[in-house]
Amino acid sequence: MRTAATRPVLHVLGRWTADQLALPAVWQGLPQQLQQAVKDGCSWDLCGLQRLDHTGAQLLWNAWGHQWPAELNLMPDQRAMLARVAQFTTPAPAPLPTTWHTAYLALGRRVMGVAQHLGGAVRLLGQLVLDLLRLARYPLQGPWRDISGHLYRIGATAMPITALVGFLIGVVLAYLMSQQLRQFGADAFIVNILGLSLIRELGPVLAAILIAGRSGSAITAQIGVMRVTEELDAMRVLGIAKGFRLVMPRTVAMALAMPLLSVWTTLAALLGGMLAADLAMGLTPAYFVTALPKTVQIANLWLALAKSMVFGVLIALVACHYGLRVKPNTQSLGEGTTASVVTSITVVILVDALFAVLFKGVGL
Repeated sequence: MRTAATRPVLHVLGRWTADQLALPAVWQGLPQQLQQAVKDGCSWDLCGLQRLDHTGAQLLWNAWGHQWPAELNLMPDQRAMLARVAQFTTPAPAPLPTTWHTAYLALGRRVMGVAQHLGGAVRLLGQLVLDLLRLARYPLQGPWRDISGHLYRIGATAMPITALVGFLIGVVLAYLMSQQLRQFGADAFIVNILGLSLIRELGPVLAAILIAGRSGSAITAQIGVMRVTEELDAMRVLGIAKGFRLVMPRTVAMALAMPLLSVWTTLAALLGGMLAADLAMGLTPAYFVTALPKTVQIANLWLALAKSMVFGVLIALVACHYGLRVKPNTQSLGEGTTASVVTSITVVILVDALFAVLFKGVGL
């Protein structure tokens, strides 16, 4: 690179390619020299370049401040290369000033987004009801193989992790409660507290949260990949109802698996609490098993099973809802999976609070 002595014209020479610009001897001080030439108001002459690729064109375009210089002499192929770089390199837009008007518009967009999600969820729920009626009317045409497959993947494969987490939660709760109950000489009441809290609340909620993070995200990713690979479009062309073949089998499998997983998780948590109570307070497992049916009414178990079934239906619907809304790109797939898990866990906690308020007099 050299500057003419008679007038401020910058002649760019050599090979401006990725392999040449990566050399330390070439790159050392080159961006600073280009910026200084721009400040000096030099004209640019690229006709002496032996070769120019996208890396060299990007370097020049950045030095020019993402705009064409006032005086530029170059070859047609070099202009095409720079124009291609300029087309896909745009400066970041300046942030808009925050005013009451922009805040009002942002709030409106959020409200409209929530309304669209609610409308889509209502349509999905209505279609699920129609598909269940169709299944009841024509049971031989139902996707039973899909239902059994999802039931295995959602329920059977989740048993180890739910049992492990439930067992550890039971151990932790028993140890913490034993420290407090021992101060008042109320060791026997640990059966009441553990039994009621695990059977009525923690067992179903813990299982639902684990399944929402494990199976809910998998459902969203599966349907989202079908959107990316255009399988959903192919189903529409073939006349296959995606609600009957995709949403309903997963929802039915989740509704059947969640009560069973809830009981499984609760049993594991009770086992952990029983062993911890034996070690920390000397309460034998025989006393724990004998006192548990007397202190916890059977209505709590039925309430937990009903609540778990509702959790399963909601998790499946939320997962399918976000999976069907995935756009045909990988970024939307990741965002939809994350939103599905967060929304499912939030819905589970909200519905659990609603159950606690509505059925506060049941089993207590």
